[in-house]
Amino acid sequence: MSTTKQHPIKAVLDLRKLTAEVVLSTSTHIFTEIYNNPNFTPPQAPAAPVDQATLKSANDALASAIGAAVDGGKKAIAQKKAQREVVVKLLTQLAHYAEANCKDDMTIFVSSGFTAKSSIRNTTPPVSESIKKIAPGPDSGQILLSLMNYPGAASYEIRWAPVGDGGVPGAWTSQAIGKIIKSPTTISGLRPGTTYAFQARAVKKAGGYSDWGDSVTRMVV
Repeated sequence: MSTTKQHPIKAVLDLRKLTAEVVLSTSTHIFTEIYNNPNFTPPQAPAAPVDQATLKSANDALASAIGAAVDGGKKAIAQKKAQREVVVKLLTQLAHYAEANCKDDMTIFVSSGFTAKSSIRNTTPPVSESIKKIAPGPDSGQILLSLMNYPGAASYEIRWAPVGDGGVPGAWTSQAIGKIIKSPTTISGLRPGTTYAFQARAVKKAGGYSDWGDSVTRMVV
C-alpha cells in the first residue's frame, strides 16, 4: 500500500503582488490571529521575531500612507509603496516563524492567520472568483451572499469588514458555512449606509484553505 509523503507546511507569500490596501488588510488579520495565540507563545513556541508594537506601528504607518496617497501625489504614492514593503518584510518574517513552529500541524499553522500553500498542484480557480452574487437581504442590515462551487471543498468560510478611509477594510468578521446549496447565505447585523468588503475561501477536503478571494464591496441598505 502506497503512502503520501507529508510535505512541510509553507505559507503563501505572494504579498508583493498585492496592493497596499490588501497588504494592510492581510497584516491586520494576521496581527489579530498570531499574537496572544497559545500556539505561538512560550512555552509552546519561542517569542515571535516581530513583536506586536512593531507590526502595529508599521500597519498604522501604512494606513496613513494609503490615506495620504488618495490624491495621487507622486511623493505620497512612493511613500505608500515603501511602507507596503516594510509591512511585507515583517509579514515574511512572521510567516517563516509560523512555518517553523506549527509542528507541521495544519490546524496550528492556520491559527496564525497565514494561508498554507497546497501541496497538490491543481488548476481549480481560487474561491476569490466564486462570489457570484451579492444582494440586499429581506431586512435592513442584511446581505445575501451566493458562492460558486469550488472543486475539492469540504466547506467554506466568508468574512466581511466595513470599508474605511482610503478604501481600507476595518476589522474582519468571519462566518463558516457548509456545502453550497441553492439558497444564499444571509449575513445579518450590518450597519445600513455602510460599505463593506466581502471575501470567501474554501476549506479543502485535503486539508488547509484556498486563498482569500479578492474583495467584493457593497453598500448595505
